Amino acid sequence: MFSVKGIKFIFEHAHFSANGKKRNPDVAANESAILYPAMGLYVAVVCEASYIGSEEQMLVLQFNGFCIGQRLSVNVTDPHQLYIEPVPSNSYEGNRSETFQRARSGKNVGWVVPGQRPINRFRGRFQLPQRLPQFPVPDELRDCVFDQGELTEVRPHLQQELSMDCYTGKFHTLLHLEEIQMDIDIRQFDLEQVCLRRVGEFLCLGVPDLAEGRPSLLIGDKVILSEPGCMDGLSYAGYIHEVLSEEVLVKFHGSFHQNFQGESYDVVFTFNRSTIRRCHQAVDMALQLSEQVLFPEEVVPKLPQWIPQCRESEMVMPVNRTPAPGSQGLRKLKSGPLELFNTCLNQRQQEAVIRIVLGQGRPTPYILFGPPGTGKTVTVVESILQIFMKVPHSRIIACTPSNSAADLLTERLQQSEQLTTADMVRINALQRTEESIPDSIRPYCYDDTNLQMVSHYRIIVCTCASAGMLLSLGIKVGHFTHVFVDEAGQATEPECLIPISLIGQSDGQIVLAGDPHQLGPVLASKFAKSHGLELSLLERLTLMPVYRRDVSRFQHGYNPLLVTKLVDNYRSHESLLRLPSRLFYHDELCVKADPELTHSFTDWSNLPMKGCPLIFHGVRGEDMRDGNSPSWFNPAETVQVIQYVQMLLHEEPHRIAPEEIGIITAYRKQVEKIRLLMEKLGIPKIKVGSVEEFQGQERKAVIISTVRSTENLLRFDVRHNLGFLSNPKRFNVSITRAQALLIVIGNPFVLSQDPYWEPLIGYSVESGAYTGCDPPDDHNNNNN
Repeated sequence: MFSVKGIKFIFEHAHFSANGKKRNPDVAANESAILYPAMGLYVAVVCEASYIGSEEQMLVLQFNGFCIGQRLSVNVTDPHQLYIEPVPSNSYEGNRSETFQRARSGKNVGWVVPGQRPINRFRGRFQLPQRLPQFPVPDELRDCVFDQGELTEVRPHLQQELSMDCYTGKFHTLLHLEEIQMDIDIRQFDLEQVCLRRVGEFLCLGVPDLAEGRPSLLIGDKVILSEPGCMDGLSYAGYIHEVLSEEVLVKFHGSFHQNFQGESYDVVFTFNRSTIRRCHQAVDMALQLSEQVLFPEEVVPKLPQWIPQCRESEMVMPVNRTPAPGSQGLRKLKSGPLELFNTCLNQRQQEAVIRIVLGQGRPTPYILFGPPGTGKTVTVVESILQIFMKVPHSRIIACTPSNSAADLLTERLQQSEQLTTADMVRINALQRTEESIPDSIRPYCYDDTNLQMVSHYRIIVCTCASAGMLLSLGIKVGHFTHVFVDEAGQATEPECLIPISLIGQSDGQIVLAGDPHQLGPVLASKFAKSHGLELSLLERLTLMPVYRRDVSRFQHGYNPLLVTKLVDNYRSHESLLRLPSRLFYHDELCVKADPELTHSFTDWSNLPMKGCPLIFHGVRGEDMRDGNSPSWFNPAETVQVIQYVQMLLHEEPHRIAPEEIGIITAYRKQVEKIRLLMEKLGIPKIKVGSVEEFQGQERKAVIISTVRSTENLLRFDVRHNLGFLSNPKRFNVSITRAQALLIVIGNPFVLSQDPYWEPLIGYSVESGAYTGCDPPDDHNNNNN
């Protein structure tokens, strides 16, 4: 008998035969026997399994003077895997060449009847006084991409180190490369001879593979219909008003809707270029910014914006009262101690607020370095409120890369009860639907067709892209004194420049809040990534000498005029925080979370090691594809995820609500299979999504499914930046979402090849938190 974790092989009996006929009775496993010439030995082995997945072991037969070995393989499955069987397919064969050709040639349409753009009460019907330039993609650059030529020969500045001399040229080219790939990607959805159906005022168009999300269709994207096979006849342009799971609702010109009788059409998709055009515009305006903003070499302290009439040690004093909403009493305090509205800020957060209010490093950007769970957004909110109160002439624009983050910022400012609807406005993207806006911030959302009025608000909150509307409205450069960009690491540098281009060039203050060790901007073009567009402004600045960590010169490692690093973590259990703190944050993170929350699973019966709420469950499964889908899924890991979900939902006394669980996986198809199996088993809705969807979020319990089990496909993943491997930022974000319990499910033999996942496996083994299949030999030996 020999065994591995979860799979036990028992040598029950053997019998001999010659010429296919049985000669001797069965021999027990512990008995010896004699083999004669032409005699066969048949061995019966029974497998008792506790875990799903595959395993291999060596059966060794001992003879006098020599041994014979035979490798035994077993694949343990679960009946529930039948629900998620893959759609038969020989292999995945993408339509890349066909898509390339369509995107290159375009749709040579003749007369196009325009459709109706999405309109909501936040958009209104208004004319922008300044038109946004088009910034078309140069033909020679597009041809070079499609001909697979050498880009640096067409655009030599791509191989130059970024500087003021090549700044605009390089970023214009990077944005063009991104647009070319976005065009290629969206043309994958092009359809031939399809029929639409009426849904109220819209026409509904089914789009295969829309649920894959690679790429995605967005509200405001254009749909062009033409008669099948007619490339230069009459065409109709419509705009997407709503995106469903596998369909889009489109509105065309009214005459088309009236005359539509169910005819078939060819369909071409194009995306809304507004955001990328605003990025181009901001790049052009970047030439007006000083080198102290884009390429600072040193910081020269300026006079503070607010002069406290007290010693530095007395600069902070908590507010002992909660003013009524709209109270103006505190606004008279222009000097004296800094009265905190949030009395729970720790020392580092208070230091950051003071530095931001003083603003002595301006116009060089100030970086609020916020590792996971350290209260970065809370510090940004307090800083905005303090500048609003202490600097009477201030006009603040606060931006984030996403609507959800901008909504959160608005909610936090609103909850402070220091602002009225006359002080702050939330500008929404034009294509955003009213239903997607939280009720709590609706009173602050602009609801007037005359958007010129927004310039009268002292605090404006919007996405980085929506800030470009202010330029089109005619608001002059220098109108804003302060710009805050929260989650700045998730924005491209041109995107970040959109709000920055609106502040005063010599005395404006820029605050970038984020974490260069978490996920950066999401890009489509591999060329744009490799040539620098994936590097955010926040991360690029942190790599410059003036921002670098230097413990020999500064108390906390960074120049306090430029950087404050938050270190108190209010999210996770110590066992979950220790590894990311060591790998990414110089082992400086301190556990400050509520033990009643973080220790709620330390005595869970399913933990391999009590007291350590971490599980690394080794599963040697099989990664598969569904039909022609490019995405991967792993049935064994899917079932294992569901088993843990059922334990969390039903086992007392550790039962938790579905909304307290998060499931993270890097592949869209794995998301789909997990959701499908939960639906089949009647499990309540639980959030399942990619790492990107969980950045900035937290859950009491987090389950990670890494999916990949085929070692010879790892180079493909690395080359295309897929999955978790070779992406330390994705790894960091995924393992820092959990508050009280982290469960990682994956193939340790695959993950151990990554320099970040390998320490996690080792840490799990050393902590006694490993279970499932045997780990790789190095870790197994350490464990023994």
